[in-house]
Amino acid sequence: MTVTREAPQDRAGTAPSLVLTPAVVAHRGASGHRPEHTLDAYRTAIRMGVDDIELDLVATRDGVLVARHDLELSTTTDVASRADLAHLRRTRVVDGVVQSGWFVQDLTLPELKTLATRERMPATRPGNTAYDGAEGVPTLTEVLAMVGAESVRRGRPVGVLLELKHAAHHDAAGLPLDVPLLRALARHGLDHPWAGVVLMSFEAPILRRLAARSRLPIVQLLDAGEQPTEELLDRIDEYADGIGPHTSLVLPRDAVGAIGAPSSLVRDAHRRGLTVHVWTVRGENRYLPSNLRLGGAPDALGDMAAEVRALLAAGVDGVITDHPEAALAALREVRPC
Repeated sequence: MTVTREAPQDRAGTAPSLVLTPAVVAHRGASGHRPEHTLDAYRTAIRMGVDDIELDLVATRDGVLVARHDLELSTTTDVASRADLAHLRRTRVVDGVVQSGWFVQDLTLPELKTLATRERMPATRPGNTAYDGAEGVPTLTEVLAMVGAESVRRGRPVGVLLELKHAAHHDAAGLPLDVPLLRALARHGLDHPWAGVVLMSFEAPILRRLAARSRLPIVQLLDAGEQPTEELLDRIDEYADGIGPHTSLVLPRDAVGAIGAPSSLVRDAHRRGLTVHVWTVRGENRYLPSNLRLGGAPDALGDMAAEVRALLAAGVDGVITDHPEAALAALREVRPC
């Protein structure tokens, strides 16, 4: 059922951002329009005009970093239909969760490169399924080369936010993510503070390691259930340059899922000089606050622009979104060029 409540009033300027113009970041590429973590998804987002693309990194059995959100591959590739890879099906515990399927860490890069990607949420985004099978899983090196080429072609720099997934799990498997990451960034000349690269994770230990070995900006991600206390922000400030909170930590939802006034998180972070990039803003009703949904269909697009405007009014420095075109339009409304 759709809850009909008044949308929050736009309050542009009530909490200034730390940056001149807040960034619009394409979450796994333009994943509202293309299967996530494909070169087409990233290119589509860049064509739309995003400031940055965001990608998740995991490692193959031979230690190559590739763009996948999950270690398990069956939801985003055709691996389950591949009889020649059936022997690689495993049951593993990843970050305390028992999972069965085909895991990136069990495939070499040549094996992984035989897979075709597909839409993760076909029922929610059926239009994206038209692109199923069109591409393979990209490596970090391939993405960096593409971003460099697109930046030159369009005459503007495109940044990259790199999230390191399941870092402790990779450490235990003998596949530390930071080693190939720093090697790849150095090879592309992207290992300096002005490279437009940001390193992110939910896991503080790998971020502390990276802070000691790299001059790149560090962002500590915060999940919806976390309590961003003053003590936590002080600890983060020891090694990080910013935080990446779930949207609900900036715009809390009430008992019926509606948003109203923002929390103090952005102000508290900015007081320490920490930037704030919120995730993940999605256009479908099922992901939006209840007072921004339009109609009763959960997979129909709602008023995502109002959520973006409310986040900008709260002072965030970046919005990470599956629908960058809508976020860019909302940003232009609030801060016209």
